Amino acid sequence: MVGAQIDGGSQGAARTAASQLLFATDIWSGAPSPPPAPEPASVAPPAPPPVPIAQPPRPVEVITVAAPVAPAPAPSRQWPPRKLSLALQGGGTFAAFTWGVLERLLEEPDIEIDTISGASAGAINALLLASGLAEGGREAARNRLNRFWVRLMHEASFRSLMLVGGFSPAGSSVAFGPTLRSGQFDPFDLDPLRQALSRDINFAALRAAKSPRLLIAATRIRDGQQQIFRNEAITADVALASTCPPLVHCAVEIDGEAYWDGGFGGNPPLVKLVQETAATDVLLVQVTPSRDSYVPITLAAIDRRLDQIAANTALNAEVAAIAWAQAQTAPSLRLSRIAAEDSVEGLAQRSSTDLGRGFIRLLHRSGREAAERWLNQGATAGAAPPASGQSITAGEPALA
Repeated sequence: MVGAQIDGGSQGAARTAASQLLFATDIWSGAPSPPPAPEPASVAPPAPPPVPIAQPPRPVEVITVAAPVAPAPAPSRQWPPRKLSLALQGGGTFAAFTWGVLERLLEEPDIEIDTISGASAGAINALLLASGLAEGGREAARNRLNRFWVRLMHEASFRSLMLVGGFSPAGSSVAFGPTLRSGQFDPFDLDPLRQALSRDINFAALRAAKSPRLLIAATRIRDGQQQIFRNEAITADVALASTCPPLVHCAVEIDGEAYWDGGFGGNPPLVKLVQETAATDVLLVQVTPSRDSYVPITLAAIDRRLDQIAANTALNAEVAAIAWAQAQTAPSLRLSRIAAEDSVEGLAQRSSTDLGRGFIRLLHRSGREAAERWLNQGATAGAAPPASGQSITAGEPALA
């Protein structure tokens, strides 16, 4: 009996809890049921109905439930972008293509340059652009780039090539052996290169508020890691380190560390640029060809192709990382690419040490035209500007 009593009490408690839960979730009525009416003691004649008393009409409250409204689509971002960051690849004299791209962008007064990353010759273009913008605005930057590249064409010297790092790591000692043996230039004397850079780049101006943010890459010899130098740390030595070909002149020492060409670790730095820029539009200018339809058989051709593959390996990895970030964590990012090989036929067969005036002018003109096509994307009737999260390649009819 005791067990039965306890069990019955538990069931009663459970029923009480269940009743309370049902009561709490009763959406129809929360009022208790009325008690049963008592049985009548006797039958009485019905009372006359009460006289109705007029009551003022009660206002009727009408509640209208609005249908759910789908959120309005996000407005398309303006094209061309109003704030832009640049990633400038190095590649010897191929970087004259970037000169043309930058010159055309500088003609757009509404485009603000936020951050620039660069390695090797890309670093030189970045420094020329930033120094000019800091000192005299767009026209000064345009003149700075023009003066540097025109002088390179007219000098057409070994020293000119050293300023843009236009060398093959494996073949430079072969290609420039006669120049070195002739005594025309001492590869261990960096002072002439510093002086040449200082003619066109005011390194103090890079620390001014008007200068775009800079990310200049060099390769630390001790551990092979990429070192990024920002505005306050950039000097002529940093520019030389970023363009330093290992087999042609000695390593550049900065604060006790020795450095080589920045193109080995990231050409150009792209992920770091995306992490630090305030812009949501990034334009990559790729000058080293990634495609070649010919199988090289000579030493020079093999060496050239190996250089092209090595220069783009790190870049391709960074582009893949950016594509993942676009899908996962950075949907607003819009990455564009202008590739020189899409505009200059047979570029993979050309040498990045070619200082011929006709070739440099071809690269410059092709860069301008490629930038023009990039700026005009979405300008045709009925076409929308590229959406956020898209990767854009100038010159292609469809946006990837």
